Amino acid sequence: MPLRYKRTCTFSNVTGLFVQRKGGTTVRVVIVAVGGSLGALSRYFLQGWILERTGPSVLALFVINISGAFALGLILTLAAERALISPDVRLLLTTGFLSAYTTFSSWMLESVQLIQVGSIARAALNVVGSVVAGLIAVSLGIIVARLI
Repeated sequence: MPLRYKRTCTFSNVTGLFVQRKGGTTVRVVIVAVGGSLGALSRYFLQGWILERTGPSVLALFVINISGAFALGLILTLAAERALISPDVRLLLTTGFLSAYTTFSSWMLESVQLIQVGSIARAALNVVGSVVAGLIAVSLGIIVARLI
């Protein structure tokens, strides 16, 4: 069963658009912007720190993606099942910080949710399809850029 918070929103809807409170749109935008700034800076500095120690490698991106996936699972479960994280803090950490830090975590969460509801074929298609489509898209981008 997928993790759920408040009434009808699933964790795949972590955009913050479903947090309901009076006059909160501006507040939500600021929360996301602050979290996004912190997430982007964290990724930049962590990636630089790792690359300084390892040289050119995929290790930095691997660490960022896996740590982001772990953090998203942790934060959303604490918010939904333990009510330890308020909607504003969840928005700051998930849509703001983690969205700038890595999108891998959201991709993995949605894949796990598909598995949890028994849609294993859709989960596999999501994972394999995203990898294949991503490789093709990057290759096409390179080709187009070289034609310009």
